[in-house]
Amino acid sequence: MHSGPVLLVIAHGSRDPRHAATVHALVRRVRALRPGLRVETGFLDFNVPSVRGVLESLAAEGVRDVVALPLLLTRAFHAKSDIPAVLRQAPPGLRIRQAEVLGPSPLLLAGLERRLYEAGLDPADKSSTGVVLASAGSSDPEAIAVIADIAREWRHTGWCAVRPAFASAALPRTEDAVRELRAAGCRRVAVAPYVLAPGRLPDRIVRGAAEADVLAGVLGPSHEVALTLLRRYDAAGLPRLSALGA
Repeated sequence: MHSGPVLLVIAHGSRDPRHAATVHALVRRVRALRPGLRVETGFLDFNVPSVRGVLESLAAEGVRDVVALPLLLTRAFHAKSDIPAVLRQAPPGLRIRQAEVLGPSPLLLAGLERRLYEAGLDPADKSSTGVVLASAGSSDPEAIAVIADIAREWRHTGWCAVRPAFASAALPRTEDAVRELRAAGCRRVAVAPYVLAPGRLPDRIVRGAAEADVLAGVLGPSHEVALTLLRRYDAAGLPRLSALGA
């Protein structure tokens, strides 16, 4: 039996069919982790259903409470501007709370690390391995600063070094960060894409990783992403406890 607000996962959308397939796989994992929770998916662009369409359907059904969760790793333009603008156009009968974006989170770092080991890196090699934390990039300075902070934090868990890199809008590029780590004396270089789904910019990260020893897969529909999503939902759905649950 369903209880609590409906969770509306808001994805960016893409012309690349791998994007929507990954989003739907992630939502299936979230539903499996919490069977009593109703989870819907809406896209900002390129894919259907649209966020607006989902909200109108929910209102027509008589749903009252919705937690809208941006499927984003940083609080950049979409979280600050696009998504609130779409939510303001929702039918008046809905009470909507916008959850925080997924990152940063220790769970996501654990997911990145697991992807690296799945790609063939040996945990015993951690101290001699430099990692490129490769994100899509953003023109938002706050988002860029967050990626740099995550790289610094991850470095303290035992890697030889960790460098941030960006596929667009900011520097360095993945290939330059790979070369920097080689020059810094790391015996092995790994690239960890800090992205949720495949697409044009993640493909650019893959090309930039050509000289790396290990290239991890995207975070995708991983257990860690699904858990992070549910934590953000819980924090938004229980505002009095949000400071404890984040």
